[in-house]
Amino acid sequence: MRKGTLYLIPVPLGLSPVEAVLPITVRDCARGLKYFIAENAKSARAFLKSLPCDTPLQQIDIQELNEHTPTAALSGLIKPLLEGNDAGLISEAGCPAVADPGAGLAALAHREGIRVVPLVGPSSILLALMGSGLSGQNFAFHGYLPAKHEARQQRIRELEKDSLREKRTQIFIETPYRNIQMLETLINTCSTTTRICAATDLTLNSESIITRTPPEWKQHNLPSIDRRPTVFLLQA
Repeated sequence: MRKGTLYLIPVPLGLSPVEAVLPITVRDCARGLKYFIAENAKSARAFLKSLPCDTPLQQIDIQELNEHTPTAALSGLIKPLLEGNDAGLISEAGCPAVADPGAGLAALAHREGIRVVPLVGPSSILLALMGSGLSGQNFAFHGYLPAKHEARQQRIRELEKDSLREKRTQIFIETPYRNIQMLETLINTCSTTTRICAATDLTLNSESIITRTPPEWKQHNLPSIDRRPTVFLLQA
């Protein structure tokens, strides 16, 4: 029996019109699918409505795959593909399977001999790196750093030392309501020559990408990044 194809479908990072960030070929692919695995079903429906889809939304099957989904449930999610149906994997924002629970489904698809097709779309991690002016030759994404101040400081010092030793750009994110605390900690912890970037609201009209050393940051008022999606980068 023919197996289906798993399409990894990026979505906008915010309220940008889909036509502004997704090629027509990606939108056409998503329009034609009837089965989706999504990090959040409500967000997925809003995205599909914006396309719009060829099939009425009430007839589209959307199953959730998020951080709370047990590994044992992946076999059920992939079963329709083994039966010959194509599927779309959608993240909450940006590219699926990158800093996203969908990676486990893509891994299972490979083990089952299912074709996995990544489609073009916005990635906040890569867009931040592109716009930061920091090294794109050697970089690492670390997800979230510790929430407690002392542990966060220690982790930043470790990343800074690694960056200096390996000439590596370090990339990480923070819960949006702690963005200001993160930026302040970076400014007060990193050495005077380390470059620190805060990339906020990427692809939106309110987009802001600022790279400065700690002394340069201290000469300016901090940007209004509170509760706005932000990617942080540093390079020693």
